[in-house]
This record gives sequence, C-alpha cells and structure tokens, in this order.
Amino acid sequence: MKDDEIIELYWKRLEAAIFETDRKYGHYCYTISHNILHNHEDVEECVDDTYVKAWESTRPQRLKGYQHF
Repeated sequence: MKDDEIIELYWKRLEAAIFETDRKYGHYCYTISHNILHNHEDVEECVDDTYVKAWESTRPQRLKGYQHF
C-alpha cells in the first residue's frame, strides 16, 4: 500500500492504518529501535508509541520519516 493510501486511512480514523503502517514500516521501526535500545520490551513500547503518535497527530506527510524515538 502506498503512503498516501495509508495516510487516507488515518484521516478516516480506520484502525487498518496502524496495521498497514506496521506491515510496511514495522521491520524498519523495530530495527532502528533495537539498534538504539537493545531491549525487546523497550523496542515494542517504542514502536507502539510511534504508532500512537501517528494516530493522534494530524496528517503525517511522509510516514517513513515520521518516527519519534
């Protein structure tokens, strides 16, 4: 799914937005978080927090650059 399609899901407030974000960028987010934190539980929490921030925010312009670690 393209980023603009995922963003549209966020705008429509569909939980599928988080699923699609995780499907497309989950590995990327987990890898970066793990390289910083080196702790599985902290990585899980960090990635979850990233998805919550994306959900709560207004339109993220480009999802890949939208991680807040």
